[in-house]
Amino acid sequence: MGPTPCPTVTDSRPDDRLLQGLREARDRFGAVEVRLSDPETASDPDRLRDLGRERSELEPVVQAGDELQRLMQELSGARTLQAEAEESGDDELAALALAEIQSLEAALREVSARARRLLVPPDPLDDRPAIVEIRAGAGGDEAGLFASDLLRMYRRFAEGRRWSLELVDLSEGIPGATREAILRVSGRGAYGFLRHESGVHRVQRVPRTESQGRIHTSAATVAVLPVAEPVDVAVDPSDLRIDVFRSSGPGGQSVNTTDSAVRITHEPTGLVVTCQDEKSQHRNREKAMGVLRSRLLDREVARRQAERAAARKAQVGTGDRSAKIRTYNFPQNRVTDHRIGLTLHALDRVLDGELDELLGALREAEREERLREAL
Repeated sequence: MGPTPCPTVTDSRPDDRLLQGLREARDRFGAVEVRLSDPETASDPDRLRDLGRERSELEPVVQAGDELQRLMQELSGARTLQAEAEESGDDELAALALAEIQSLEAALREVSARARRLLVPPDPLDDRPAIVEIRAGAGGDEAGLFASDLLRMYRRFAEGRRWSLELVDLSEGIPGATREAILRVSGRGAYGFLRHESGVHRVQRVPRTESQGRIHTSAATVAVLPVAEPVDVAVDPSDLRIDVFRSSGPGGQSVNTTDSAVRITHEPTGLVVTCQDEKSQHRNREKAMGVLRSRLLDREVARRQAERAAARKAQVGTGDRSAKIRTYNFPQNRVTDHRIGLTLHALDRVLDGELDELLGALREAEREERLREAL
């Protein structure tokens, strides 16, 4: 019998889209360098600043591309050495070559992932605070109870990330049920993570009131909006109708006995925002205006996305709230995200705020989609 060949490894070559993107980044980097060296650029401070910023953004991409090419060349050499060692029967050299291949492949995967992240920069809105709106949908009281479960889930997720969470408005149903809740969540990456929660969330379980143990299906909707700055959205005061009324929600005596609640109607769009959580009418108005700006900004972002992808079906990150995005199956302790086909048998942990695995997979799927669109 001849020598036992060393095991081979799978091809870890980066995909063509990534390599093409890196080549384009290098070409653009070279063009920017040429323009920066042009004497005319030096006499134009604004142009000089813009090109300098672009160069600083492209430089780490080019460095990652260079590192990727170096690793690919070294990997090719190590594979050639392994093949020659196996052919000559030098098991020791073949084993050393295999160890080198495995090390290079691990480095190649890490650099490829880094290059991919650099080629698809984060959305400039990702670090904005988020407005999270939760509403009970089809299913009556059971839908309201499920909306309360989602409210608790996002509270726990925010606590785990040490984000701050502020209740903007709350409308309750039967004890333990939520008709509508509006939250403001602040922290690094708040909108970038939570925006993937926009959509219809469906629950399958036996309601507390079900005496025969039958499984019911109900739903709640979640909308996640980036908090808008005044400079993002211009709101003409003449377009607003502002009504004040007595709060009917939970709160102290002064909340319920004074005209502190505020309802703002943006007449051009028909958007209506109500806030009654604070004792101060001024504070409620301030909160309601913040939510209104965020909804208007969300509309503008959605319009731009639609223009860029008018013929494309809804994908991860489009914010299509008409589609069922996730199912929570209590009998099977199962959560399924329908956008990426991910199923976790960890419903209890997810509802306790452990969303990192779900949201991490969604963010990665979105990066892949954006890379396909960019190239």
